[in-house]
Amino acid sequence: MVIVTLPAPIESGGMVNVAFDYKLPLAENTGLAAVSVEGAQFLPLSFWYPAPNSPYSSRSADYAPVSVKVNAPGGETVVSSGQASAGNSFEQKLFAQPFFLTGKWETIEGAGESKGISALLHAGASAEERKNAESLLALAAAARAFYAGLLGPAPDAPVRLVAVRRGAGFDMGGTLLLDAAAFRRQKIDAVTAMLIAEAVARMWISGTTPVRGEGSGVVREGLTRYLAAQFLEKQFGREAAESERLRERIAYAAVARRDAPLSITTPLEPTYYLSVANKGAMVWRLVERALGREAFFGVLRAEMQGTSEGRELTLAKLRAALSRSGGANIKSLLDAQLDLPTETDLLVGLPQQRGAEWVAALRNNGPVEVAVMVVAMAAGGERLAVEKTIPARDFGEATFKTTARLVRTEIDPDKLYPQIDYANDATPHAPALEDTLDEATRALASQNAARAEELARAGFARAPLMQEFRILLGRAFLEQSKLNDAEREFRAALDGTLPLAATLAWANIGLGEIALKRNQPAEAAQFFAAAVSSEGGYAPTLQARASRLKAEAAGKAPATEEAVRTFVNQLDLAIKSGRKADLDALIAPGELVNFSKGIIGSLPEVWQTRLLRTENLGAERVAADVSVTAKILGREQSGTALLILSRTGNGLKLVEIPIFEVR
Repeated sequence: MVIVTLPAPIESGGMVNVAFDYKLPLAENTGLAAVSVEGAQFLPLSFWYPAPNSPYSSRSADYAPVSVKVNAPGGETVVSSGQASAGNSFEQKLFAQPFFLTGKWETIEGAGESKGISALLHAGASAEERKNAESLLALAAAARAFYAGLLGPAPDAPVRLVAVRRGAGFDMGGTLLLDAAAFRRQKIDAVTAMLIAEAVARMWISGTTPVRGEGSGVVREGLTRYLAAQFLEKQFGREAAESERLRERIAYAAVARRDAPLSITTPLEPTYYLSVANKGAMVWRLVERALGREAFFGVLRAEMQGTSEGRELTLAKLRAALSRSGGANIKSLLDAQLDLPTETDLLVGLPQQRGAEWVAALRNNGPVEVAVMVVAMAAGGERLAVEKTIPARDFGEATFKTTARLVRTEIDPDKLYPQIDYANDATPHAPALEDTLDEATRALASQNAARAEELARAGFARAPLMQEFRILLGRAFLEQSKLNDAEREFRAALDGTLPLAATLAWANIGLGEIALKRNQPAEAAQFFAAAVSSEGGYAPTLQARASRLKAEAAGKAPATEEAVRTFVNQLDLAIKSGRKADLDALIAPGELVNFSKGIIGSLPEVWQTRLLRTENLGAERVAADVSVTAKILGREQSGTALLILSRTGNGLKLVEIPIFEVR
């Protein structure tokens, strides 16, 4: 807390400049705050600058035009948001929060439609990374043009896509931090596309027009997620958008029974980010459907384009404007979705024949009336649909005028309404998709590939847009040596629009395993390398690295750098010495603090590291695959690890151990 005593009262509308000189304690580097041999990074949630209002308060944090000037060490580039000048100063005219990064990047500037958009890649980026960066620039440009058509002229601010090693996903004022792996993947992945779409949308929602007041997260996070899905649908097709909405629904379902009303929830709630973004997006989609697209966006534009003195977007003002436009129905819809916790649960029964009609019972367990579509599937494949309104906590009926036998019914097939349970929306009833996925995964892990195939087929038939089922199906085929079937599924996964990073990784691993079974080790190594570059999660990365070593062993031994071998020998000596100072001298300051304490505290009797493979990750980093043999407290252990080293003026320093499987 800082207390400032002013020399005299300030008149209304006056201005005062206050300068603070302070230091920040930083025991360990994180994604929020870091001072490293590779650069510095300070994001708003590290509270590195004086903030009058906490982001955890009901009215949210402060956003305003901001100036940032950073004196970085020689050779390092400074990155923030807004217009840059003199290499280290940034003037942000949009409403934003101050942050900055320093490091070594090379910049790719967009041209034509991508003018004003740039990508900052780590020094030493490959030609493939530069090519992928251009694809991401084009995507950001398309998003900017899309929102300009919906919300008005594009803000006068640059867009920057910055490759980072920590803090990925953060965006502010047009600057988005992306995991460096996003530029190495063989195609644009779903999460990266969504991050770019949301970051560009926030240049309007929150940037040009400040978002303030209670429930601001529903606007800043939920409305931008809704808009981003709209952009994905326009850019990549309906299936891409529906895949994203399916992931939103599954993520929200995990907290639906314990979330707070959206209008009052704050980041102090453990469900906040899963709720305001995912349920919020569903609510805005529901309102748009009820009001009409043109009317909805007309109200939104009018609220965003007020006078400069009073222009701000609050949930209360937006609700009032939408209610005026849509009347009592829209008001009651907004009141129910924003002021109450989720209680809605929609159910449909098995259709029963009544003469020339089939009738399905409906039930609405929620506290508000719903207007939904009900669809039925006939045995011959015919699809019938009727629209029904079901009162709150009441029953209804859906009547289908057909003599054909109906075999399946579903309520709210577009899943407009947030619910506490989606598993009972269709008959015949089936477990929730996530439950089926979990069971199939367990079956595969227990080497029951036939059961895993059965479950994956059933899940994939119900949710063909759920990529995880396709990957599980391919892996189940592979375990049963059905190589052609497995290859078909893995290639289809790679060819899909906007695959997940995990999908890219597992599909390449599967194709690599198939190549090994066909005695094609060189081709297999290429697939495993693509899986490694995807960085689709801990499990696929661990398997991809191990499989790549196995494939490469059949040919020429992988290259190892002599300087890294020397470093690994020094690391072994430092660990066996039991002296923390010796080990810390090999680790970059602020990194791996707990590892250093733990490994020295365990006093290994034996510790031997064998270097298996090295590869450069740009100009400043090198990755080392190693195997470790150890004896700790009389127990022998062994396994593999991945060491990430940084090239500094004082030689190599250990900065990360993302994989450590020594057991």
